[in-house]
Amino acid sequence: MYDYAAGKQDWLAAGLPSEGTLAGLPRAGDVARKDVPTCRLDERMGEVKERVRSGGWEVCVVVNQENVVMGLLRSKELGSDDDAQVEHAMRPGPSTFRPHVPIHEMAEYMSRHDLPRSPVTTSNGRLVGILLRDDAERVTHELHQAMHEHHEGTSDA
Repeated sequence: MYDYAAGKQDWLAAGLPSEGTLAGLPRAGDVARKDVPTCRLDERMGEVKERVRSGGWEVCVVVNQENVVMGLLRSKELGSDDDAQVEHAMRPGPSTFRPHVPIHEMAEYMSRHDLPRSPVTTSNGRLVGILLRDDAERVTHELHQAMHEHHEGTSDA
């Protein structure tokens, strides 16, 4: 028998606060959009489509009662028959990322793998939000700009 004791990575993966020199840098969980629409497996696509599109989204995260990510509905899946159940239309088991991953790493990964978006979850699969590649790249660019400006300001002193 093995008695698992949670460690630092579990703490960070849960999106809990951290300390140290890198604690202030943006991470996936900080940038992920919390207002992403969600739906349940037993909902009908017609209801979901209306809710998603009225919110200006092109994606819906399928979650269970505990808010654990079960799948994704993207534009293609949102085009399914209105009477179909979400469970039959969704893309099951999407790749997810943890909230503690530095945003610059996420931007690089998403760009390299052509991922327009990805769910961010805790280590037990609960939805934190959805990270859009455009947001990850924008925040990374702003971070680089701020670091460059800070460096120029300190080299003049």
